[in-house]
Amino acid sequence: MENKRDYNVEIADTSIHKYAYGFDFDVMHPYMIQSFEPFFKQGSLLELGCFKGDFTKRLLPYFEDITCVEASDIAIKEASKHLAGKVTFVNSRFEDASLPQRYDNIVLTHVLEHLDDPVLVLKRINDEWLADGGRLFLVCPNANAPSRQIAVKMGLISHNSAVTPAEAEHGHRCTYTLDTLEHDAEAAGLKVVHRSGIFFKALANFQWDRLLQTDIVTQEYLDGCYKLGQQYPDLCASIFLMCERGAKP
Repeated sequence: MENKRDYNVEIADTSIHKYAYGFDFDVMHPYMIQSFEPFFKQGSLLELGCFKGDFTKRLLPYFEDITCVEASDIAIKEASKHLAGKVTFVNSRFEDASLPQRYDNIVLTHVLEHLDDPVLVLKRINDEWLADGGRLFLVCPNANAPSRQIAVKMGLISHNSAVTPAEAEHGHRCTYTLDTLEHDAEAAGLKVVHRSGIFFKALANFQWDRLLQTDIVTQEYLDGCYKLGQQYPDLCASIFLMCERGAKP
């Protein structure tokens, strides 16, 4: 019998590993928006997994109709402190969620790797939640990021796509590469329209957090890493697919 998951425990920081880093909020989030913006459709947006609403706040200038589905009630309480009245929250697992409409935009960032059955959820997106002409913005941490490959060479991680003990504590079930992510999207019936990477990354998150507290790295350097990542998506911190609804078989 499968153990029941406690999503409130999974989002908690541990003594050796944070759930989210300053690098995620201050560097990755803005560049995700920059990557998504050319593909945004007018209309509604569904965010699957909002955590405490930090990325949701960055979506507010683009959409008036935002719904967030989040399994952790603690995360929703935190998000509601600064998003109440601006966002509709649904406290549910994606596998169980009952939503009233289809959405023109669906955002799923750094969430799919947490799911027990990712293809099932992607299939619900394709078959039930994504509007005709709508777009899914799918982002996952990249197994082949240079920072991760360096950790493998150091003996800290067994192989690129391994799930480390710290990641497992935070609910990770797999670590995607571009080909495995595209495989799952297509297995769910989605049509992959655009593929890219977000931010060339040779340092671990905790290293970036320390570096960002200095004046060593300029905004121009960060922009350079973002642009280089578009040239070499397989060497990025995160991999990005933009998908549209596929025809049902």
